[in-house]
Amino acid sequence: MATTTKALVRAAAATSTATLYTVPASTTTVISNIVVTNSAATAATFTLTLNSVDIFTTTAIAANSTITIDLKQVLATTQIIAGFASAITVKFHISGVEIS
Repeated sequence: MATTTKALVRAAAATSTATLYTVPASTTTVISNIVVTNSAATAATFTLTLNSVDIFTTTAIAANSTITIDLKQVLATTQIIAGFASAITVKFHISGVEIS
């Protein structure tokens, strides 16, 4: 069994729902940390889902700010992380461990 700690997602948000990460075949992923940043001078909102379950829905993020979320969530093979924001100035950084 191999365990790999990695950045699962490092991406700018789209303004409509997009898949950010898909758990590879024969792998279990444990999400450990989510960082959301907004580099704009105006507030924005973001939505994140884990396997079609909303964990953040139209959540506000202030101008020029960062939100850090520590959590432990397990995703099985082919399950996805999806998300979007009200502006492309919102960025997602999601870290975790892949176990295969």
